[in-house]
Amino acid sequence: MRGRFNLSHEQEDYQSTILAIEKGVEFKGVNVWTLIFAIFIASIGLNVNSTAVVIGAMLISPLMGPIMGLGLSIGINDFVLLKKSIRNLSVAVVISIITSSIYFYISPLNEVQSELLSRTTPTIYDVLIALFGGFAGIVASATKEKGTVIPGVAIATALMPPLCTAGFGIATGNFYYFIGAAYLFFINAVMISFSTFLFVRFFKFPLKKEVDKAHAIKVKRYIYLVVTVTVLPSIYSAYMIVQKTIFKTNAVNFINKEFDFKQSQVINKTFTYHWNDSDQIEVLLTGKRIDEPTIAKLKKKLPDYSLNKVRLVIKQGLDSNSNVDLSKLKSGIIEEIYHKNDLVLADKDEQIRVLKEQLIAEQNVHYPIKEITEEMNAINPKIQSASVNRLIYYEVGNNKMDTILTVNLKLKYRLKNTEHKALEKWMQKRFKNNKLKIITE
Repeated sequence: MRGRFNLSHEQEDYQSTILAIEKGVEFKGVNVWTLIFAIFIASIGLNVNSTAVVIGAMLISPLMGPIMGLGLSIGINDFVLLKKSIRNLSVAVVISIITSSIYFYISPLNEVQSELLSRTTPTIYDVLIALFGGFAGIVASATKEKGTVIPGVAIATALMPPLCTAGFGIATGNFYYFIGAAYLFFINAVMISFSTFLFVRFFKFPLKKEVDKAHAIKVKRYIYLVVTVTVLPSIYSAYMIVQKTIFKTNAVNFINKEFDFKQSQVINKTFTYHWNDSDQIEVLLTGKRIDEPTIAKLKKKLPDYSLNKVRLVIKQGLDSNSNVDLSKLKSGIIEEIYHKNDLVLADKDEQIRVLKEQLIAEQNVHYPIKEITEEMNAINPKIQSASVNRLIYYEVGNNKMDTILTVNLKLKYRLKNTEHKALEKWMQKRFKNNKLKIITE
């Protein structure tokens, strides 16, 4: 077993390893242009939500060099290399954020994709990935057979996407995205440097400069302080995410098991987790109204699902007192079914089938109205404001009910026929809908 874990027979000599890492610290010429192109590729990948493109960009990124140089320089007391690594890493970070900001500023696609969102809430798991990724990177750098470890570490620790996401935050004015992404990159940089430092000290690389014991202790304290400050917020973030996940799981189990009524059906459920004992479950029911004693029994069963301090709100039907956000529920058709006198469903099963079909048709579609309005104003400055709605219409002749996308425009001056047609053509392409209706005032 000792032979299996022994690295000495494959280990590169110390000077070769140090020279290889020092070479990676250099950040000029080819490395600068490679980084810029890689940032553009990664930004496009994040913008169109393509994982494969993001991975490709990470493979050609030269960011690992200066970060590993930080850990090596501290481990061997090479203060010249330390300054060089800090300077080059800072330049690389600034160039990356500026490049990604420029791309996202000029990009017409401003919707937040899942690839972007995943880089805004770092947790302790990201710390562990960066730590062990850093160990794998320095072990590979110190051996004769480098293999595919270094590119693999670049992908696993994901150094570039956080910088691109930070640029997205700047371009869109979203401070939350910028801070979250910058923190994730900081985690990766610190933990990779820290793992490199630990490896270099453990394998007793030759020191560039001897320092007294007191100074060495002081340096170690600073290192452990930086690591601790880096890790603590991620632990808290992971704890909150786990708690939120547990809450939602328990809430779903509660609704699935307890809201099993023959003549009532759950058509929407909303979970609100505030992290401060003001959590809430909101349920919208359709069908026969359940009475107050039944509601009281449901509330008493909350502790059985570890939902002790959760507030249960039950809304029944779509009357004027329910305060239901129809734009959120996408269930205007359901309201029409309940209130339109000439539409009668004779059978309960038929009613459920129609409700399901309408909910599927009105699936959760969100329109970025701020960006759309700004784009329309750029096309035609006469447009002051806009709203997008999906309205219900009913044709008496053929007994047909359907929905139509309507765009309401408030104008400074009346549009000319040519302007109206040009705007309508643009909207059809923007919303991918050739049957939309434009209403102006």
